[in-house]
Amino acid sequence: MATLLYTHRVCIDHHTGDRHPESPDRLRSVQAVLAGESFDGLVRREAPEASREQLSLAHEPEYIDAVLAAIPKTGHRHLDPDTVVSPASGEAARRGAGAVVAAVDAIMTEQGAENAFCAVRPPGHHAERARSMGFCLFNNVAVGALHGRAEHGLRRAAVVDFDVHHGNGTQHMFENDEDLFYASSHQAPFYPGTGSENETGVGNIFNAPLAAGSGSAEFRAAYEDRILPGLRRFDPDILFTSAGFDAHADDPLAQLRLTEDDYRWITRELLAVAKECCDGRIVSALEGGYNLGALARSTEAHVLELMGA
Repeated sequence: MATLLYTHRVCIDHHTGDRHPESPDRLRSVQAVLAGESFDGLVRREAPEASREQLSLAHEPEYIDAVLAAIPKTGHRHLDPDTVVSPASGEAARRGAGAVVAAVDAIMTEQGAENAFCAVRPPGHHAERARSMGFCLFNNVAVGALHGRAEHGLRRAAVVDFDVHHGNGTQHMFENDEDLFYASSHQAPFYPGTGSENETGVGNIFNAPLAAGSGSAEFRAAYEDRILPGLRRFDPDILFTSAGFDAHADDPLAQLRLTEDDYRWITRELLAVAKECCDGRIVSALEGGYNLGALARSTEAHVLELMGA
């Protein structure tokens, strides 16, 4: 079975300014490691732009228009203190969401296409229905999940988010719909201040906050005790991952202590659930990760597991 890779050069052209942690070098490091011989088996695709209709499955139409209208012709513009756009940002954001949409379409229509990794930026999991924040413009995995439901009848969609920051945007979009599942392991207390265990939606939200300094044992226990049992009970038709690698011990923006082995482990665990519940269908989208070496090594571990290598 093939693993698909979606990316696009314009996602590197999304510039955020000098010394901004969400830099083009992040994606360069990911693309460089995925160009190695170990990844010759990847089926490589160019990420298309999501349509306005596809984006509006997750975002208010007025918000989509406002974001695209805010893209400057030159220089940089701050949408909030953390979230910066430049001339290529609108296309990059549309291709980030479009990659996930295209991955869903391929997995549902192409024989032999089982899972996909979307190497895109800007990231997406902080973007709410009508609010950009935390480096995110459009919520890539939410757009893909809702597209899968609208276009392919995938009624029960699940997102598992192992970024070090809680995906407030995805939770915001999913929390009142019992056919959507969101689970997150994340450092707490920490940005964006959401993600307590008490936030359970309509029984479909599973948060596992981890204290600063937590490592493999705490991370794996959160999944074994809370998230994976909840995911199996939900029994999704398709599984998405918000694949942030900033919980790595070398990451400069947070204080969790994960290693590449932890990312291998969680990918294997999620693959096992997907095989049990939804014929192996997984679409993974890049979120955070700000130490370039740790990001590259963690992505390598994650994608090799997706490939069954």
